[in-house]
Amino acid sequence: MSAPFVVVGGDAAGLSAASKFARENPDGDVVVFERGRWVSYAHCGTPYYVKGEVARLTDLLSLSPGEIEDRGIDLRRGHEVVGVDTDAKTVVVADEDGESFEQPYGDLLVGTGARAVTDPIPGSRLDMAFTMHGLDSAAAVRAALSSPGERAVDTDVEYVDADLVEEYADREPPERVAVVGGGYVGIEMAEAFHAHGLETHLFQRSSHLLPPFGEAVGERVADHLRERGVELHLDTAVSELAGEDSVEAVVHENGRVPADLALVGVGIEPNTELLSETPVELGESGAVAVDRYGRTSVEHVYAAGDCAEDRHAVTGEPTWVPLGLTANRAGRAVGQTVAGDPEPVGDVAGTAVVKALELECGRVGFVGDETARDAGFEPVSTTITAGSRSGYYPGGDETTVTLTADRGTGRLLGGALVGRDRAAIRVDTLSTALEADLTVAELERLDLAYAPPFSPVWDPVLVAAKVLRGELD
Repeated sequence: MSAPFVVVGGDAAGLSAASKFARENPDGDVVVFERGRWVSYAHCGTPYYVKGEVARLTDLLSLSPGEIEDRGIDLRRGHEVVGVDTDAKTVVVADEDGESFEQPYGDLLVGTGARAVTDPIPGSRLDMAFTMHGLDSAAAVRAALSSPGERAVDTDVEYVDADLVEEYADREPPERVAVVGGGYVGIEMAEAFHAHGLETHLFQRSSHLLPPFGEAVGERVADHLRERGVELHLDTAVSELAGEDSVEAVVHENGRVPADLALVGVGIEPNTELLSETPVELGESGAVAVDRYGRTSVEHVYAAGDCAEDRHAVTGEPTWVPLGLTANRAGRAVGQTVAGDPEPVGDVAGTAVVKALELECGRVGFVGDETARDAGFEPVSTTITAGSRSGYYPGGDETTVTLTADRGTGRLLGGALVGRDRAAIRVDTLSTALEADLTVAELERLDLAYAPPFSPVWDPVLVAAKVLRGELD
């Protein structure tokens, strides 16, 4: 009997690959090793669970272990792959009892994901200092925000770390919280804490929030958060989380701010340590280098998801964009390829959306001149504000759009949007335009839908394209 398809990691990339392989090759064997208890969960939903908009932690599960096994997948939770021998085509696995064994593979997918960064912030391991990476983190934070006896987290579910929840559930909830980092996680968690009525401080070391979205988005989000009572500390590098045993204050270059809880959201880094003793090559980003089919530099070894690089849709160069669709899509493609029908994992353009209280933000490609120039283009950018619906129709809002193009070719390079009324979803128009290599003139000529409840005659994206085309001309 041939060796099975072995998958390391039981979340987006890993289970997408395993499911597609099992569907395409029902006579083949696929084994998924996951070191934790949670599998197939929606990490992006964790801030909304903490906020209370998602009632139960298990609502974030896409598939239960039973449903996964019903697909013909040999799922082994509590099993950590601790070594890879690419010559022998085996992995070393440690089970829940600490016993180790070797597992041969025919093809191997590394889908080990990424981990939250806390260093180099001293004190990030104090009690009441959290990251938001994984469902156990979400359960602990929600428990910490609840009043004693409230039991906001259902510990009867087998996956929940009941001891961790109980550790925080019997304490008095915090009154002041600090969020370190003004990116996706920081903004979403500031919203969650604000919804609980907590005094919320948000620290960002650069001059504006959400740096990948550009200055126009960052400035509008900052104004909105301040209006809603979130205390912003921009251009403020956090030097330490201070406290004896538990967080008591955030220390920065200009002083200290008292806090009872701190959430550190300063980024993530790929989990590639498993491959450190193998000939599998890493890219400049530190993630695993792969080709357009997710194949690594070693035959029969693939990588996908947050631990792997992708190809950028604008430059054609390797990039690292750890997002949910990227992981699911790449994993599914690898599963099909291993099953015998090669499928490219697809390019990425960095398409992303984020909610900041009532504001919606979207971005794609290169936003602003600096990043585009670094990529070798001669960028021209413009920012406009236009109505989201016909002016006479109720419910509209100002939508701010930034577009960037290459002066020499007129090609669209990227853009960002912010507004209260369906601003984020409009980024999909820009993403499609990037994938099609459209020029700004071609973007301006797109036949976008118009009706007063949905859009003005000239959608904000088309208005921005008109203005930018004039600057290019």
